[in-house]
Amino acid sequence: GFFQSHAVEVVIKDSSNATCLYANWMMSFLITYESNTSDYKTATLNLSSSVTHNGSVCGNDTQAAVVAVQFGEGHSWSINSTKTNETYQGDFITFTYNTNDTAVFPDAKRKGPVTVVVRDPSPPVQLDSVYVCHNSVFIEAENVTQIFWNVTEQAFVQNGTVSKKESRCSADTPTSAPTVLPTVANVTTVATTTLSPAPTTAPKPVENPVTGNYSLKMGNKTCLLATVGLQLNVSQDKPLLININPKTTVADGACGNTTATLKLNDGNSTLISF
Repeated sequence: GFFQSHAVEVVIKDSSNATCLYANWMMSFLITYESNTSDYKTATLNLSSSVTHNGSVCGNDTQAAVVAVQFGEGHSWSINSTKTNETYQGDFITFTYNTNDTAVFPDAKRKGPVTVVVRDPSPPVQLDSVYVCHNSVFIEAENVTQIFWNVTEQAFVQNGTVSKKESRCSADTPTSAPTVLPTVANVTTVATTTLSPAPTTAPKPVENPVTGNYSLKMGNKTCLLATVGLQLNVSQDKPLLININPKTTVADGACGNTTATLKLNDGNSTLISF
């Protein structure tokens, strides 16, 4: 999918009207579900333009801080964070999607809300720092891939002011070493240059995209092979052509008994899932 999602901003204030929790981020979801014909399909769920944040709370020394949002036809997402004397850290992420939403799940066999709970993999953050992660982070659990990017978040804000001191995620940390892929994926062409944010003016891509070779393994066996050249033609404010460069594209994914997913990330905020 070519993800088009809305940014979310949550600002929670305490009884004295001072900001105690701040979060601004973008996210999207890939959800594999069973259809009425017993086939498995993958749906993309993006945030709508109308989002509420009922249930978000400041938190304190004994109570977790909670960022909670509700969107679309019965979908919701939340994360609770706890703190120590010097740090705060995300604890659990809870995501509920509603297969009664026929725009996203037009032929779902199972109807109603489905909840997925996963532990937040982010490291602890100093209390006087704001957590920032511009690059994409993927979290997979129970047939759901959660994708986050452009994240700015601080729980337990001190003195009512969001800190200017940043704690960057590992995905934003420059490195000269080749990208190391998860053991589930074996990619013929891997990134050998540092992934960086997209330039302000994208260079005009060549007419024909370069062909890349990608493969996925399940254990010692190859379960998916793809030889493909990819070009995206996006029509929004103005037409935009994007070529996917195999030399700077990282592949990931997994194979199941009835489905396989190949995900490509070119490092410039372009995410494609097959």
